[in-house]
Amino acid sequence: MPEQGEFVGSLDCGTTSVRFIIFDKYAQIVAQHQLEFPQYYPNPGWHEQNPLEIQAHAEACIEETVKTLIVKGYTKDSVKVIGITNQRESAFVWSRKTGKPLCNAIVWDDSRTRNLVAHYEDILTTKGLEIAPGVWKKGQEGIDTLREISGLPLSTYFSATKVRWMIDNYPEVAKAHENDDLCFGTLESWLVYNLVGGVKQGLHVSEISNATRTLLFNTTTLNWDPRLFKFFGLRQSIAGDVVSTSQIYGHIAVGSLTGVPIGGLVGDQQAALIGNKCLSKGEAKCTYGTGAFLLFCTGNEIVKSDHGLLSTVAFQPGPNAKPVFALEGSISSAGSAINWLKDSMHMISSSAEVNDLAAQESTSGGVYFITAFSGLLAPYWDSSATGLMIGITQYTNPSHIARATLEATAFQTRAIIQSMVLDSGKDVESLKVDGGMTNGDLAMSILADINGSDVIRPEMRESTALGSALLAGSAIGLFGWDLTKPETLAEVNTKGTRTFKPEMSASIREKKWANWQRAIERCRGWGIGVDDEEEDLLV
Repeated sequence: MPEQGEFVGSLDCGTTSVRFIIFDKYAQIVAQHQLEFPQYYPNPGWHEQNPLEIQAHAEACIEETVKTLIVKGYTKDSVKVIGITNQRESAFVWSRKTGKPLCNAIVWDDSRTRNLVAHYEDILTTKGLEIAPGVWKKGQEGIDTLREISGLPLSTYFSATKVRWMIDNYPEVAKAHENDDLCFGTLESWLVYNLVGGVKQGLHVSEISNATRTLLFNTTTLNWDPRLFKFFGLRQSIAGDVVSTSQIYGHIAVGSLTGVPIGGLVGDQQAALIGNKCLSKGEAKCTYGTGAFLLFCTGNEIVKSDHGLLSTVAFQPGPNAKPVFALEGSISSAGSAINWLKDSMHMISSSAEVNDLAAQESTSGGVYFITAFSGLLAPYWDSSATGLMIGITQYTNPSHIARATLEATAFQTRAIIQSMVLDSGKDVESLKVDGGMTNGDLAMSILADINGSDVIRPEMRESTALGSALLAGSAIGLFGWDLTKPETLAEVNTKGTRTFKPEMSASIREKKWANWQRAIERCRGWGIGVDDEEEDLLV
């Protein structure tokens, strides 16, 4: 007879794949299934996904994982609650009347809105932002005010300009907006909407950590800001109701887990912070996946960055709970740079081989690689920066380039950590890491060397999925978990860690850092005018 257990599920929808993982109370994986979903690149710098395909893959993953659970001898109702974690800034739009998507989603790393961002920068400079009736802030003051309200700089990275672009370029989206039929959300909104019944239920929510990534949210009032919607020419009704990170939002209405509550929603990088149990002020983690995302917990205090970082909500452990904030720095290309070596340059046949190739040389041979395939994010914020490889000589070989690719992520991590120290006044003594790139020992050794501090890698590295599972369990008090009391998580994920310590001399580290900064300056602004040149050649 099947055994009745007590487990929590996590639906982890990243940039390229979706997974469903079932955990026990110790964060041991009981069952899991993962599927990659299609990516679309219709033009240079564009990156799209089909919302229906993502939803179908998500539901398929749940079904396959439940089948595995049953094979292992447990009943399907052993899953007591699930959480959802998602790629964040990607923009999804659908019809309120039909529940159907109106176009493909625009993914977080898509850079098509570069000109639109420049347009809004010009508006801020010349006309300004209206912060009260008849009261305008313009010029640098306007730019600073937008950032003060939202916690974010104007960038192609965030969702508001993506939605504006959809309205301006797709008649069906414009019509829905005009007729007040447009629903907008990041991926967690779309997934919950469909899992609890779609148009029949009409549940349109936006979880707070995801809402802070839109350029439409006020990080002081912790709600949507009408002034920001007006600035971007958007109806506020397109946005869902803001909800906390841990509460019961609804119950699954499709598939094997019908009736199971959804109790946790969180952006993937905040989820990894929670999964690494960085719940107290001063603790930091970095997730190395397609991009890399470093979060530094600032506790119940929001810290406004003066050094190119983002102020964001890390999580809100219940509807009436105080939110926990974080400083964040993002790197647009981390694992994607390794994929470029594999798919475009054919230097390696699998991503894991990059460490073996890089290990064939003890240095990068003077090669520096700025992996700015879609511009530079924190702390530089230059959407016109492009990829740059410099220091190439006849001596350069593929191993040097592979090593320079790993170093690129480490250098960008160091730039973010330095900004965090300046903003918070607190040193980052060690960095907890997770994500696909952390499987490589050499990559982690390089990270420790470039940063000059310990890198701590847990044995169980599904931190993103675990974060949403902890939130979901906390919402119903499963296993006694309570995110406001970190001690209740003492038995979670205690299998062990490996610490990578820096071995590079301080003098070499600082010389390499100075050369990296020189290379950064050479790549900045290069994209200005180059896109037009490319379009002329294509014509």
